[in-house]
Amino acid sequence: MKNEVSNSTVSANSSPDSSMIGIIGGTGLYEMPGLRILETQIADTPFGRASGPVVTGKFEGRTIAFLARHGGSHHLLPSEINYRANLWALKSAGVRRVISVSAVGSLSQEIMPGDLAIPSQYLDWTSGKRSKSYFGEGIVAHVSTARPTCPHLTQMIVKATRERGDQIHTDRAYACVEGPRLGTQVESHFFRTAGCHLVGMTNVPEAFLAREAQLCYCTITIATDYDCWLDDPSQHATVDQVMSLYMKNLDRVKETLKSVLRTADNHFECECRTSLKGAVLTQRNSLNVMQKSYLSFLEV
Repeated sequence: MKNEVSNSTVSANSSPDSSMIGIIGGTGLYEMPGLRILETQIADTPFGRASGPVVTGKFEGRTIAFLARHGGSHHLLPSEINYRANLWALKSAGVRRVISVSAVGSLSQEIMPGDLAIPSQYLDWTSGKRSKSYFGEGIVAHVSTARPTCPHLTQMIVKATRERGDQIHTDRAYACVEGPRLGTQVESHFFRTAGCHLVGMTNVPEAFLAREAQLCYCTITIATDYDCWLDDPSQHATVDQVMSLYMKNLDRVKETLKSVLRTADNHFECECRTSLKGAVLTQRNSLNVMQKSYLSFLEV
């Protein structure tokens, strides 16, 4: 789709405010409370339309953007989400830091249903239905994802959460499955054996695309169940159980987001913002005008 990128798209989206934060709302979070809306943009991108409009506005003096991952009416399965379009649209709106919200199953006894956790690692167990890279079609790049999430954002979220008197687990590994079905017991045990603490359906390729687009990225997850690795069938995940516990704890995430937005640094340096340095192998002089424009947008 790179031949559809226009110069006007890229130049209009280059924002000098590298501190702007975007929120990707997961299940149950379809709007940002307290946001004074300034603009709602239908998010058309070179990869098609995003899950929904990008809503930009002011929250206590800070300009932020919000996008509902599954759409405002929750009509998209995890494998139907246009992850490339979502992150492109947020970056087009001026976002350079992304905080997402997700429901997950717990694969660890210590992460109890209702607990908050921040993944720092991801295991990709999706089955190939999702477009996973911005590269290809004439541009070759290999971006390091050894540390796929932003440590700067993680610290901000942890600080904001604990200052509120709440607790959050950190340095956890998230296994991303295709869905939409909930997992089997053998799958649940397999992920535990692989060293994973959480299982979900939406953070891949989202986290990796953010790295390719030089965006800081971090997820706040709510553990809604113990997946199905426990012997007690009453502890196995069901939609009713997931949604009930998730909605009970969503206000805690909203309050954490508000605290982060109130206290976030306006000026910072982060390695996420230079993740393409040395990663692009294709010679610049071999690219056409549209490809150069496309690459310049990812690098800004």
